[in-house]
Amino acid sequence: MIETAELAGFWAAHGIWCVSEGETLIPMLAYEQPDGERGMDRFLLDDVGESARAAQEVLDTNERDAVRAVLVADAYLNLDTGRTDALIVDAVRYGLGSIRLAVPYCPRTGSTAFAVYRPAFLEVAGVGEPDYDSLADAFFAGADSHEEAAAVWNAHLAEPA
Repeated sequence: MIETAELAGFWAAHGIWCVSEGETLIPMLAYEQPDGERGMDRFLLDDVGESARAAQEVLDTNERDAVRAVLVADAYLNLDTGRTDALIVDAVRYGLGSIRLAVPYCPRTGSTAFAVYRPAFLEVAGVGEPDYDSLADAFFAGADSHEEAAAVWNAHLAEPA
């Protein structure tokens, strides 16, 4: 699952880069084929919720015949501190397991600066007892490998209020 966590980190960083200017993220599904070839599709429908559901269906059914895939979608999380924007990252290693993370953020508006908060594992399935430290290291290695996005993420990293 390490390679899957790395792929998740890369595309989570790409998502953070996309929302850093205040835009809603168009759901994206990235995937890796058995030969190592990678691709990414965006799902733009009239409603962002419908777009996310369409991307989720492609992830669930593995329509791309991928080895692994990552879906990144903009959503809200209800935390103890209240409702917050977050990128939800669903990463699958087909036939092995899955990882679900949230990357909370504060969107840029006329009155607020963009901020990225610490990601959180929501679920790890199919891998026995998860090694969260190794998965987190792989996730951040993947995020750091996207140089432009990592620069945005690191420049706006914050602690929640």
